[in-house]
Amino acid sequence: MTALRFLLVAIAALVAGTTQAPAQEWPSKPIRFIVPFAAGGSTDVLTRLLCEQLTVELKTPCVVENKGGAGGNLGGAAVAASPPDGYTFLVSAPGVLAYNKILYREMAFDPDKDLDPICLYAFQPNVLVVHPSLPAKSVAELIAYAKAHPRTLNYASGGVGSTSQCRRRAVQDHGRARVAARALSRHRPVAGRPAGGPGPAHHRQPAGDPAAYQKRCVTRARHQYRPARAAAARPADHRRGRPAGLCRDLLAMVAAPSGTPRPILDRMAATISKLTADPAFRARVADAGAEPAGGTVDEARAFLKQETVKWREVVLKSGAKAD
Repeated sequence: MTALRFLLVAIAALVAGTTQAPAQEWPSKPIRFIVPFAAGGSTDVLTRLLCEQLTVELKTPCVVENKGGAGGNLGGAAVAASPPDGYTFLVSAPGVLAYNKILYREMAFDPDKDLDPICLYAFQPNVLVVHPSLPAKSVAELIAYAKAHPRTLNYASGGVGSTSQCRRRAVQDHGRARVAARALSRHRPVAGRPAGGPGPAHHRQPAGDPAAYQKRCVTRARHQYRPARAAAARPADHRRGRPAGLCRDLLAMVAAPSGTPRPILDRMAATISKLTADPAFRARVADAGAEPAGGTVDEARAFLKQETVKWREVVLKSGAKAD
């Protein structure tokens, strides 16, 4: 019995040592963060802020790679197919992790089986944007105008699979960085995009007057906007006349290939949570129009399950398909 007990203790110690080793030795080389959307979009901007600070905290280069296409599925597939060694991560909006499996008939990977959520990095409210030529000063007035002029309004979105496309019958576009430009130039008089996302300050000015660029917030009142955005948003507008359930935050979730050692996942989640609790970093994220989150791996998994249920309802109501 003594010999057997000694053997069991030795095996337990060996297993514990093997489990802890990856986290103790990690990271020993640059870490890649794949953004499954075009450069310049809201997820890309937030990821670059995150990687800048993770490089300092982890004492190793953290680089961003944009791999857009198929509503984020190309980037998601690249991460899912990567070695689960803690050197490739995904930073994604809800689509890849929560609802693309409902939108797309076929996918090269199964997000439930091939990707492991690590940490909720940030929330980002959605903002409804209209061209100044439209006689709508609130969501209620826009709805009334659309009802009075059926099939005359074009709506710009980030493309199939984007949250803005799932909330509206959308005219496909290529990345959120172009949505604002299209709305300004009257090609798409109505657009949905994240607060703080790419706008006139982020790219060459298109035709139109950016000063007259009307913005109406359809999100949580508790979010802290830049002062300029707060003046334009008029919180009272989004409470009147908008359909129930229209208020939907975007999110930036960090995930890894399934099979990545749990100690590495826990360390990454703890590092991100440490950053999102830092006032200086929170201010930078808020300046980008987002609200830092944080949390544990288990909390991220539980949250994603809730998001999957929520977005399934949104996708089904929108009638969006990506076949």
